Amino acid sequence: QVQLVESGGGLVQPGGSLRLSCAASGSIFSTYIMGWYRQAPGKERELVATVTSTGYTNYADSVKGRFTISRDNAKNTMYLQMNSLKPEDTAVYYCNARYFHGDSPRWYNYWGQGTQVTVSS
Repeated sequence: QVQLVESGGGLVQPGGSLRLSCAASGSIFSTYIMGWYRQAPGKERELVATVTSTGYTNYADSVKGRFTISRDNAKNTMYLQMNSLKPEDTAVYYCNARYFHGDSPRWYNYWGQGTQVTVSS
């Protein structure tokens, strides 16, 4: 039921910046745990950062101090500000949403289609 659409990827030089966006459907967006994941060629999909409904954030060590995750509940949108980009940041970046619903009860997990980020000179 939750639809996620990423945007903002592209080609940048090392040291440059990009801002990714994830637009989400759903009237209870404010309750979702939102996150960014990425997958480079030949590697498993890995966590980049997460942000809870109350704004608590968590980052992978590889991006700490360079990336900032945020959300705007009024706009049903999550962002990833990426600064000081390195070639090893090159990957497809995926938006993720998770929430627990008691009617089943179970966790629900949704993914966007991904957006390509390429860091190269």
